[in-house]
Amino acid sequence: MGRRGAAARVAVVVAVCAAATAGGWVARRAGPARREGRARPLIGFSLDTLKEERWHHDRDLFIAAAGRLGADVLVQAANSDDARQIRDVEALLSRKVDALVVVPHDGAAMAKAVQLAHESGVPVIAYDRLILNSDLDFYITFDSVKIGRAQARFVVDALARKPSPLRLVRIHGAPNDNNSYLIKQGQDEVLAPLLKSGRVQIIHEDWAEGWKPENAKKIVNAAITKFGSRLDAVVAANDGTAGGAIQALREEGLAGKVVVTGEDAELAACQRIAAGTQSMTVFQPLKLIAGRAAEIAVKLARRQPVIVSDSSNNGRLDVPTLALDVVALTAANMDDVVVKGGYYAYDEVYRDVPAASRPPRP
Repeated sequence: MGRRGAAARVAVVVAVCAAATAGGWVARRAGPARREGRARPLIGFSLDTLKEERWHHDRDLFIAAAGRLGADVLVQAANSDDARQIRDVEALLSRKVDALVVVPHDGAAMAKAVQLAHESGVPVIAYDRLILNSDLDFYITFDSVKIGRAQARFVVDALARKPSPLRLVRIHGAPNDNNSYLIKQGQDEVLAPLLKSGRVQIIHEDWAEGWKPENAKKIVNAAITKFGSRLDAVVAANDGTAGGAIQALREEGLAGKVVVTGEDAELAACQRIAAGTQSMTVFQPLKLIAGRAAEIAVKLARRQPVIVSDSSNNGRLDVPTLALDVVALTAANMDDVVVKGGYYAYDEVYRDVPAASRPPRP
């Protein structure tokens, strides 16, 4: 991500009706708004899945934010099925939505969704995951490279007093999700010099198909079977895979003895951090991404320009991009970030911690 040269910006103007100005990238879908007889814009929201806790929050926060902006939302969830997600998009377009927001299961497969939407004159926003090789109108996400850096830096700092080499297991995300590669890129930036110096050793790594906890558990089980129980950390790409890893560690009596990372700040992960079996997660303020995505969707539905300073290349063009910052979340800042921030209640977070061992209520 980042600013591009003038020539690249001109190409974007031609491809997606986005223009580059002194203020940055401008996303704008040409043509009239499609609010046929409607007083309020109608936004289609196509989700990969609602099986994970995180996406329930995104859905509810997005609907609430759009409502405050005077728009209505139709939601479809594809149960991690590409063909079903295309059918969902077709159904939303048949309802004559004014803008389409997509959390793709497969970033490459959903290029077809962008094509279908543009044939109907509907702008498309990729939410949190980039849609590849398409003339996508806008991309909003958390900075996945920063997520990977935060995970790797935490592990290195947490194990600073351990003798070399630090033995790590890496659980990457789903191989069909572009974010998986960006998270890995951030981890690599931190780990590469340490691997070269011999300070860190990757004893096992693999990709967790579908981000599924059970696949993460298999990866850790395989590492333990092959290399024994002497491992220092599991660099898990998100909280679901962290949960699977911790299950495998628990079976070997290692839960709480091995550093485990995560991402998403799911309630279950916050509870594990409070109880000491997970070491950190990366907090992504869902209220912020859902709120900003709703603002952008409503503007594009009304055919108003959206100006941002960055872009992301999706293999076909440079897509106007808003990348939001993230926070490394540990037991030390749990109360300040998620309890005082109103994301989870104190009693929810510390449910598995004996009352005498809990920190004071904020």
